[in-house]
Amino acid sequence: MKTIERAKNILMTPKTEWDLISEENNGHIKLLTGYLIPLALIPAIAGFIGYGLIGYSVIGVHFGSVGYGIRQALVSFISTVGGVYLSAWIISFLADKFDSLKNFDKAFGLVVYSYTPMCVAGVLLIYPPLSFLATIAGLYGLYLLYLGISPMLQTPPEKKTPFFLVSLLAVALVSVILSAVLGAVIISSINRFIY
Repeated sequence: MKTIERAKNILMTPKTEWDLISEENNGHIKLLTGYLIPLALIPAIAGFIGYGLIGYSVIGVHFGSVGYGIRQALVSFISTVGGVYLSAWIISFLADKFDSLKNFDKAFGLVVYSYTPMCVAGVLLIYPPLSFLATIAGLYGLYLLYLGISPMLQTPPEKKTPFFLVSLLAVALVSVILSAVLGAVIISSINRFIY
């Protein structure tokens, strides 16, 4: 699998690319190491540079330090990888309730490729005032997720929208709770290590 080519295709021609992806039998470990980790490093490294080395100003007050950059990078990387696993598990768990294929590897692929726009746009974290654009790119990722449900999980057309909405709500709720806990743990651990 060529990471750059796959990322370009899922962003530019998602309907065609989902059909190709649905034919593949990549396990989640292969997708993790060959696709997700390289893409998750984009916002992590850009966040370190933007928040740790360049910094940003709010009303004339400059913020940024190497310690803060390290925190941003770690939280970004761990939340991306953890978010993919969590989302894939929830989608796989809900699949049979919507007459869909219950297959963790397929659900993982669905989620991994849906994270592509957010990870690619993560390069904008080099300049922190543009970080909101990475979040907006995540909305395109939701569209990719919606498009990919049927080819990846063989979801019937009439169940596609309810499956997407229920999955989205479940993932959002669990992610908010997990992010709060994870962020607090990581930040306190890093503070002890750095300071």
